[in-house]
Amino acid sequence: MMSFVMNTLAFVFGAAIGSFLNVCIFRLPAEKSIVAPASRCPYCLHPIRFYDNIPIISFILLGGKCRDCESRIAWRYPLVELTMALLSVALFMKFGLSLNFFVFFIFTAVLMAITFIDLDHQIIPDILTLPGIPLFFLGAVFIVKIPWLEAFLGFLIGGGVLFVIALGYEFIAKREGMGGGDIKLLAMIGAFLGWKSLIFILLFSSLTGAVIGIAAMVIHKQDTKYAIPFGPFLSAAAIAYIFFGQCYMNLFLMGY
Repeated sequence: MMSFVMNTLAFVFGAAIGSFLNVCIFRLPAEKSIVAPASRCPYCLHPIRFYDNIPIISFILLGGKCRDCESRIAWRYPLVELTMALLSVALFMKFGLSLNFFVFFIFTAVLMAITFIDLDHQIIPDILTLPGIPLFFLGAVFIVKIPWLEAFLGFLIGGGVLFVIALGYEFIAKREGMGGGDIKLLAMIGAFLGWKSLIFILLFSSLTGAVIGIAAMVIHKQDTKYAIPFGPFLSAAAIAYIFFGQCYMNLFLMGY
């Protein structure tokens, strides 16, 4: 019974943070405050009542429409809330009520915001990655207890690998294929998860990116110049590593 209660609280906590992330996703690219003003409908600009702002539930009760102007509410809002709620439960089941839970939760929340901002605008705000690099490095070393050299090499290799790939692609294709935001994102991921995570993350993100990218080009009838943001794939790979990284490491070590 206690386990059910704690998992429910973790779900509610994750959904509430997911609601806040929706504010960040909408406002950060526009360089607006994430504190004020209060949330409002983007169409009629009417302030959203507190009982219409309950994560997931309000979307269902309102039928996915604004109460005042009946404009459609994007599915992204409950999707972010539900995803963060489920991730919160999964992290709680893995780490329990601990500092590790909170630091990994913050890490996944930042990745979630980056994912949807990159999907919407094809940018990764420096305000998320640049402070994230030192903060998550410190979290890795002092809370997660990753050796500082492993975390530092993760930062160097993570940023360095994508930087070299970006230069190589630009030299061959004569156009930019990967932005600086992706480089800083992988540097942040490497600083938190350590250099050993990077093989899994690069393989996972490249494979899923290639499959989805090809499918998107076929569906939209585009050529190879069709731009697909890479940040969401790096973020998904990092989250996958949190839960399945140990299995990967065991298989990797067995090969040697």
